[in-house]
Amino acid sequence: MIEKTTPQQARNAIMMFVGMMLVALNLRPALTSIGPVLKTIGDSLPLSSVGQGVLTTLPVLLLGLAAPIAPRAARKLGMERAVLVALLILGVALVARPYLGASGLFLGTAVAGGCIGVMSVLLPGIVKRDFPNSTSLMTGIYTAMLCAGASVAAGATEPLRIAFSGNWEPALAFWAIPAVIAAGAWWLQLDGKQVPKPPSAVGKSLLKDKLAWQIAFYMGLQSSLAYTVFGWLPTILQDRGLPPVDAGLALSVSILVQVPSAIAAPWIASSMRDQRFMVVLVMLATLAGLCGSIYAPVEGVWVWVVLLGLGQGGSFSIALTLLAVRARDAHIAARLSGMAQSIGYTMAALGPLFVGILHAKFDSWNVAGAFLVLIAIGAIIAGLGAGRRLYVLDQ
Repeated sequence: MIEKTTPQQARNAIMMFVGMMLVALNLRPALTSIGPVLKTIGDSLPLSSVGQGVLTTLPVLLLGLAAPIAPRAARKLGMERAVLVALLILGVALVARPYLGASGLFLGTAVAGGCIGVMSVLLPGIVKRDFPNSTSLMTGIYTAMLCAGASVAAGATEPLRIAFSGNWEPALAFWAIPAVIAAGAWWLQLDGKQVPKPPSAVGKSLLKDKLAWQIAFYMGLQSSLAYTVFGWLPTILQDRGLPPVDAGLALSVSILVQVPSAIAAPWIASSMRDQRFMVVLVMLATLAGLCGSIYAPVEGVWVWVVLLGLGQGGSFSIALTLLAVRARDAHIAARLSGMAQSIGYTMAALGPLFVGILHAKFDSWNVAGAFLVLIAIGAIIAGLGAGRRLYVLDQ
């Protein structure tokens, strides 16, 4: 017998969908808004290349370090209320970080990264629970909205700085507004709802599972490339001769074209035996786009940033898909998500940091580019293991 959906249930589902999409829009602006004004910030405070590298690394590092907090917060508050608290703290951090000097900028960026890390772990579980019959579709839409938020912040921050009389502080603080709007929408759909608390994590440790580690490494290595692009691509392109607005726009375009590939890659992979072919395809596109942006004539940069974006959108959505399809049930998927994002994002933080160090040491992007090629090769190797049609904890 098919259970009919009541008007109240339909309303709740719509409000949850809208709230989730607004939350997804806020999962990257705190990160991608830094890169377009990084050189201006460095001149203003001032910050060395290493300091700028640390600034781009901090939020990614906190994505990983904060991931284990998410299950504890969910058990104490419920998943939805934990997301609301993270959104509110994110808004405060984004408002405060530009106006508290260098230390405040670092601290606020770290707090913002931690809040995003908590929400990133919790949202896939909410999708799996509330939309069990359309998990793949919802994951694709959620990923697309995440990419859209990242793209808008990357492209609009430098024009905002210009609009604010050349001041980078209000241009960064502006991104607290979407967080406040998302918090309001999320709070409205919680009204009167009794939020079930998830069960405590039990069973065999994923840390002893080879497949779980392969997924974590793939998540971490492809994320390392993504956050290096978020933090450093505008600076790389400016050093190669692009004006600051065009460099920020190039990052924005690269992120925007992630939207179609983020939706298409898991959909195409679902018609195949496993995800290995798609992993190789999207990582090769990413590698070609990176090398073209760094080494090819700058006149063709728009082709390369589009190819880069298509590759990275697909690689990220495949990483999220692996968290679901490599687990036999929602509980194991939640545990795998926590482990992969904790280990993966902690690894990913090293990418932007080492790129900054290599650039400072060699005063060139050539060596840093070679380092990124090695990361891409490592991601392909890990992805070939993670993309096999197996399940964690089955060995």
